Amino acid sequence: MRTALVIGTGLIGTSVALALAGRGVRVYLSDHDPDRARTAAALGGGTVDEPEGPVDLAVVAVPPAHVARTIADAMRRGVARGFLDVASVKGGPRRELEALGCSLTRYLGTHPMAGAERSGPLAGTADLFEGRPWVLTPTGTTDTEVLNLALELVALCRAVPVVMDADAHDRAVALVSHTPQLLSSMVAARLEAADETAVRLCGQGIRDVTRIAASDPALWVDILSANPGPVADILAAVATDLDETVRALRALQSADDAKRRDGTQGIEDVLRRGNAGRERVPGKHGAAPAAYETVSVLIGDQPGELARIFADAGRAGVNIEDVRIEHATGQQAGVIQLFVEPLAAPGLTAALREKGWSIRQ
Repeated sequence: MRTALVIGTGLIGTSVALALAGRGVRVYLSDHDPDRARTAAALGGGTVDEPEGPVDLAVVAVPPAHVARTIADAMRRGVARGFLDVASVKGGPRRELEALGCSLTRYLGTHPMAGAERSGPLAGTADLFEGRPWVLTPTGTTDTEVLNLALELVALCRAVPVVMDADAHDRAVALVSHTPQLLSSMVAARLEAADETAVRLCGQGIRDVTRIAASDPALWVDILSANPGPVADILAAVATDLDETVRALRALQSADDAKRRDGTQGIEDVLRRGNAGRERVPGKHGAAPAAYETVSVLIGDQPGELARIFADAGRAGVNIEDVRIEHATGQQAGVIQLFVEPLAAPGLTAALREKGWSIRQ
């Protein structure tokens, strides 16, 4: 791949452009808002000049509702040898392209499983896709050259290709991406009118659950409008769990011992099913999160503290597999959780204590 055209210079489009430009591809940028394209170019994502002829690959990075018409227009203008999109929904845009009478031989629907709460070109980074799954949804009519261009794009962005059926992809992202976004927003919405004294009690749990609630509503309206059926199906199942959990909690208020036992069983059931589901979420290198032990350490909010604790762990010969920080509201300190192999945890704990760190059980 020598040349590429990126249509749409938001977070994903700009990140694709930065990754390709950083690896020697001549990238042309286009956006319905010229200022966004110029911003992406100023960041090093390419040029806003018109290409002199067809480029090797056109990457369409627009909201799902606009994918089909954008690709159809680009195909009519003959701007590229191959066309793909990076929208988070795959089945609908492909069917819309067919309805518009477009040949699908030169088109491939794709979806990089990467993003951030922030949007726009200024949020773009060349390393956004590194190590992340990038779904490709070829069909029996997909031209081999287009598939190879898509695979080269994934490689240049240092992502990991995953081949799926388009509708299977949409059901999967409804479960692991779209429904979590709505649930996070619903939980965060409870905080809007909450008493200030309650909000001040927020800890890491509520921060984890509501992190993605900071996402752009307009963007998510576009995404959810393109995948409403699968998301509604999963939310209906969640609603059944919610109804059963509410009944179980009400039963715990009963004076009847049998009802309280049923309530306890209902709560325990949903929590255990949650444990089982959580264990299936891949961690580092595909390992289950439960494979690691946690060493929790009190850490001050001063420059150099993170570097110091990582250096002390390194001198102890321990590899930190993962890390998270739980901040203390209104305090100049927090707790850092170091995830390590189980056999390494006792040695790391002893080494850090020897260096003066305060270990939290």
